[in-house]
Amino acid sequence: MALIHSFEKSGNTLFRHRGPIPAILFILAIPVVYFTNISFLNSAFVSAITIVAILVSIIGFWVRAYSIGTTPRGTSGRNTKEQVAESLNTTGIYSTVRHPLYLGNYLIWIGLVIFCFNIYFILLVSLAYWLYYERIMFAEERFLERKFGDEYLNWSLTVPAFIPSFKKYQKSTIPFSIISVLRREYSGFLACVLGYTFIDNLRYYIMYNEFDFRRISIYIFIISIIITLILRTLKHSNKLNEKGRS
Repeated sequence: MALIHSFEKSGNTLFRHRGPIPAILFILAIPVVYFTNISFLNSAFVSAITIVAILVSIIGFWVRAYSIGTTPRGTSGRNTKEQVAESLNTTGIYSTVRHPLYLGNYLIWIGLVIFCFNIYFILLVSLAYWLYYERIMFAEERFLERKFGDEYLNWSLTVPAFIPSFKKYQKSTIPFSIISVLRREYSGFLACVLGYTFIDNLRYYIMYNEFDFRRISIYIFIISIIITLILRTLKHSNKLNEKGRS
């Protein structure tokens, strides 16, 4: 098998099995948090890093929200079976970066990794993420090249794959829809809040050998569950459906 076909095949395989990545990240965080001693750090520094971590994740959600909110029906999104693309979106955020959803995912989860306070874990996850998603992006671009031909090639030659460039930004031709974001992103939002809550309470237990159910992360997680249940109910009762949107 030619190398190019091997890359594409492995990329499609990784695309179909990308769902368990957050769970794997949670498992890896346990020993990292256990062996990372932050007791010698002053509270101001810990607070600053915590704020940075949360802001990075928020930026990741903004990237995903803007991408999803300006995307028409017929794209891969959360699909896990095969590549899907009925149209080629080249405006809005797609005029600055070719894979904004994967960029958003990275920022969301690297925020969680930063919250572990371990520089080696940040570097390891960043490297693993790139190696994993590089194959997925390769397979996706091969699919788009076959489907859209020169239209895709001309766009891809001027737009970076992962690090945005705003030099040739074009306003999106598709109006932003907050409904699309609410319908499609509530599960990812809950998973991220769960991640922060898990790490926060794990660290507290390791340091003090007890749980404190009055921690603010617990309250935020409970609120997030309520919001998620409301959005899920609205989605399944078709209250969040929109014409022309996935």
